[in-house]
Amino acid sequence: MRIEEVQSTTKTQRVATHTHIKGLGLKEDGTALPIAAGFVGQDQAREAAGLVVDMIRQKKMAGRALLLAGGPGTGKTALALGIAQELGSKVPFCPMVGSEVYSSEVKKTEVLMENFRRAIGLRIKENKEVYEGEVTELTPEETESTTGGYGKSISHVIIGLKTVKGTKQLKLDPTIYDSLVKEKVAVGDVIYIEANSGAVKRVGRCDAFATEFDLEAEEYVPLPKGEVHKKKEIVQDVTLHDLDSANAKPQGGQDILSMMGQLMKPKKTEITEKLRQEVNKVVNRYIDTGVAELVPGVLGTDIPSPHGIPVDLLDRLVIIRTLPYTPAEMVQILAIRAQVEGLVVDEESLAYLGEIGERTSLRHVVQLLTPGSIMAKSNGREEIERGDLEEVAELFLDARASARLLADQSDRYVSQ
Repeated sequence: MRIEEVQSTTKTQRVATHTHIKGLGLKEDGTALPIAAGFVGQDQAREAAGLVVDMIRQKKMAGRALLLAGGPGTGKTALALGIAQELGSKVPFCPMVGSEVYSSEVKKTEVLMENFRRAIGLRIKENKEVYEGEVTELTPEETESTTGGYGKSISHVIIGLKTVKGTKQLKLDPTIYDSLVKEKVAVGDVIYIEANSGAVKRVGRCDAFATEFDLEAEEYVPLPKGEVHKKKEIVQDVTLHDLDSANAKPQGGQDILSMMGQLMKPKKTEITEKLRQEVNKVVNRYIDTGVAELVPGVLGTDIPSPHGIPVDLLDRLVIIRTLPYTPAEMVQILAIRAQVEGLVVDEESLAYLGEIGERTSLRHVVQLLTPGSIMAKSNGREEIERGDLEEVAELFLDARASARLLADQSDRYVSQ
């Protein structure tokens, strides 16, 4: 069976509180650097997480679970994301929150099964006939619309590809131009086009365009070797859930095992246990024949409290403890967050936030940065000063202060 492109169903992550975390910030010997990869402090927890990463890489963590335990705002979620960054993009990492299980319209077991299968990867290898090279020309040719309208349509696209050994100019179907646009291909990019299916893959920007002044997180790749037209081993990383979704709605009475290449439909469709078993059969066949390799991943579940975990499960967990941050560490974290968000904060203001964080939480003071910036701009300044933060600190309550207020004034609220 020929394996076609399967659309990834990886959850899109927004820019959020932990976007500055780039890894665990460890030395080669596994010890933690004081400040590295966006992390500050939590040395023991980071070193323990580094050992967990090593176990996952060596496939010695399968069937085990890790519990990150500590107070609010002590870096538990940051540690989980740091583990994901260390494992790299090829190892599936599926983050979820406990509330997803209870708020979903489908059965709880179905939600869990979906996320488990998001965390199990399949690396598929196949030799395909491709055109590969650096794009030297990209010219869509237009023609008068055949539908009677006033506009013009693309009749074909001329694309030039260059490798170390030579160049080639191709005249391609307009549907391939649509794929080029979706992949955001531009002159200077390295791409490959599958000869049979016309699928386009942007590999990266040719390293001839790299300079020491680049600010973008662009991936630069070398100019391909060999001829433009060649046979190439294509490696595709998907998850079991990607395959489930691609085959969730078979059409025309086709054999379900021949539908690996169906693109996932935008509308959510039911994935039955029978379908999953059929997908598993195909996956096992690919693994047995050496076409594919199973890549165990990580499922991260964010829950507010471990008290609901059964004791027998708790006994089987690997537990990493996180400790409260010191005011000095909070100031360093706030400085990193301000830099990530493009905010200008003076040292006195950062120290003041550290004092607030000591009696409230790190989460609370991090959330005061943006309101403080808005307050500064309303006062005609770009730099956040202590006075701005004092004003917003009076406007917004932290969780503890809110709970105390509710307890002290409980007679003024409706209770059940």
